[in-house]
Amino acid sequence: MSHPVPLPPVRFVFGVHLHQPVGNFHHVFAAHARDVYRPLLAQLERRRLGPALLHISGPLLEWIEEHDHQLVDQLGKLAADGAVEFLLAGMYEPILAAIPRPDRVEQIAWLRQALQARFGIAGDGLWLTERVWEPELSADLAAAGIRYALVDDRHFLVTGFRRDQLHVPYRTESDGQPLTLLAIDERLRYLIPFRPPEEMADYLRALHAARQPLAVFADDGEKFGGWPGTREWVYDRGWFDQFCDMLDRLRDEGVVRLCSGREALDEVPCGGIAYLPTASYREMEGWALPPDAANRLLALEAELGTERIAGPDGALVRGAHWRNFLAKYAESNRMQKKMFALSTLCRQRGNPPVARRAVGRAQCNDALWHGVFGGLYLPHLRAGVWSQLAIAERELRQGEPIAAETLDINGDGSDEVWVHSAHFSAIIAPARGGALEEYTRFDTGRNHADTLTRRLEAYHLSRPGHAGTPAHDGTASIHDLEAALVFDAQPPVDLDDRAIGVPRIIAGHLAADAYAAAAYQPVASFARTRCAARVEVADDAVIVHCEAPGFTVDWRIAADGEVHARYTWDAGALPEGARFAPELSLAYPLALDAPGARDVWRYEIATTAKSERGIERVRQGEAVTPLFDAATGEAAFSLR
Repeated sequence: MSHPVPLPPVRFVFGVHLHQPVGNFHHVFAAHARDVYRPLLAQLERRRLGPALLHISGPLLEWIEEHDHQLVDQLGKLAADGAVEFLLAGMYEPILAAIPRPDRVEQIAWLRQALQARFGIAGDGLWLTERVWEPELSADLAAAGIRYALVDDRHFLVTGFRRDQLHVPYRTESDGQPLTLLAIDERLRYLIPFRPPEEMADYLRALHAARQPLAVFADDGEKFGGWPGTREWVYDRGWFDQFCDMLDRLRDEGVVRLCSGREALDEVPCGGIAYLPTASYREMEGWALPPDAANRLLALEAELGTERIAGPDGALVRGAHWRNFLAKYAESNRMQKKMFALSTLCRQRGNPPVARRAVGRAQCNDALWHGVFGGLYLPHLRAGVWSQLAIAERELRQGEPIAAETLDINGDGSDEVWVHSAHFSAIIAPARGGALEEYTRFDTGRNHADTLTRRLEAYHLSRPGHAGTPAHDGTASIHDLEAALVFDAQPPVDLDDRAIGVPRIIAGHLAADAYAAAAYQPVASFARTRCAARVEVADDAVIVHCEAPGFTVDWRIAADGEVHARYTWDAGALPEGARFAPELSLAYPLALDAPGARDVWRYEIATTAKSERGIERVRQGEAVTPLFDAATGEAAFSLR
């Protein structure tokens, strides 16, 4: 009598990504180490969840080495026992597609060196930061010694693959350099840890019955206790132990076998060739859209219906790519383009180690975009990037006299004037009415112009969604919590992007509170006036003369960084009582001297935005506006 041949088990890859960004607060690192990382690693060891994939971001790795020797010992024991396979990435968690190509290889090498120095081993698989993929990455990853990378299954689905085709490795290449891709299963990402383990078991049994050889789970480790509500669910209410019990049962049944990424590559036959488009995860592509387009996408998804969006057609309904954040937010673009400029300068000057590391830290992605987490909206994260850029530029400009360059540093199609010395770096934008977009002091590491424009966001207009899964049946994911956010009123929206010295003429009857709320129309605005620029360089100062019909501004910046501005404008036909109002948006205080000003208005620049904790009001800086009689046709101020 013949017996049925038992089905081979599904090889189950379990991976977590532990991450904290450059510039985050010490107490946030410490709280996550206590509440998330130590308990998670203890479970990996105690409940035989190895071989697990584990990625640790460079900023977190450096912090635990300095502050948490217990966590270092836990990691060392797991590595020595072969319980984890370390994943590589850029050391300081850059979006690899958004940094110079040589820097991509170098960033990966840094993390490999750090892991080998601390634990004696480093992997050859890659955690792709924010799962942002671009086709030419294959060549750079291969050059960095990467054998395989984890990408979202969505990256395949938008190419036309079916879900049932994604349980095998695929091969891709660029410039003839090969790379293997493993698709992260979205279904598992939404089940683990938010739903009861029985639902995960049902899904894995279905894969087993369908003879699927591979299932890959890889996601943020912070969801195991760091996201709102997850600590109680995962640990206090026993989800993690139930999850491990269920995995033990599935292993005993022959349904699954835990394996590493390397084992998956060696044991599961390749599915063939795949060429993936630029892509990220679904929510990221929606966040990258402008507000109106984001809400049109939501309306389209609602019209198509939940069932169709969850099906194969849903992947073809897409938002924008990650790089669109650089077009959506000028502040993000300025950080990223300044990093590019300094990375190039650093290589031209022999790559001094201090400057190169600072450029690498400034490539951390978190401050460059905004989704459900605060990101760009958090001043301390932007300050972390600007501080590293200041360190790099200070190292590269030691002993330099004051100088100026005219170039399109931010890539917007209009030239800026970059004024710099051994003490400071400043960027003037003639195409923005001569506004000062950056003013970084090397002695403090602060960019005084690093405020954030109050913008209209899609979620200011969207209808409220529904709260997360009932507590007795699971816990809400971060996206469930996001959908439940409700804004009682639309926050203020600025008339123009913020900078130091945004020039406008306002009516004499305009009240200070209406001005602060941007609830007015200026009599005249030069904020978007395209000026011709002329630059004069002397031994002790640079003068940048910006001129347009009926308007001029002269900036005089001394070698030590002291700033003087002088404006002229056509005062004819202005209404009686009109005031010239150059708005100075300051992230950090500067002493203002404004002779002839009738008054100085000040208000707090605050944004109201979503975060993982809900709706947050965050101070971004202070707006300081000296008011001059517009009938005089001239005004001046100094900043020290």
